[in-house]
Amino acid sequence: MIIDQEENITIITQEKASIIELVKKIEALYPKFKKHNIIIKLSSLGTIALQDIIEFLRLSNTHRASKQSFVIVTNAINPNETPEEIIVVPTLKEAYDIIDMEEMERDLGF
Repeated sequence: MIIDQEENITIITQEKASIIELVKKIEALYPKFKKHNIIIKLSSLGTIALQDIIEFLRLSNTHRASKQSFVIVTNAINPNETPEEIIVVPTLKEAYDIIDMEEMERDLGF
């Protein structure tokens, strides 16, 4: 797991371990970046099942409830098949775009 921070965005890149291990690590370290928008980058993992994405559901709901963005980046799964509560995009650029849009919505009170 690699953690990079840019201003108010934390990017967590997973390279090898299982999704379940990654979720547990993020939950353990969550207080360090709970006030940042979070991007989970799973691009380097080969295949990802829908169940793997659903592992992030509780973390995503908690983070989004605190008015922060939570975006998963992977092109190994169809974003239309994921639950609405989890934002999945195929590229890092799209993750940044989602965060920008959500920040504008929060600033406008939506």
